[in-house]
Amino acid sequence: MPIYEYVCSSCEAKLEIIQKMSDPAPESCPTCSAKQTMARQVSRSSFHLKGGGWYADLYSSVPKDKKEKKESSSSSSSASSAESA
Repeated sequence: MPIYEYVCSSCEAKLEIIQKMSDPAPESCPTCSAKQTMARQVSRSSFHLKGGGWYADLYSSVPKDKKEKKESSSSSSSASSAESA
């Protein structure tokens, strides 16, 4: 279930509630007890992919260690072939 943020229009107290999408807003503010003053806020969610198979830039990429090894092996092989010629 998602976490929704509400703010009271009379005292500006903020509240986070875990509830279904279909659930109504809280009846009253827990801080000032004002009725029908809680409004749902739009906020960013925190979302972080962890574990194997996920890429931070959303593209499949070669790890830096393997990339550096490929570059060094290709540059050394081209240098040795130039020396032998």
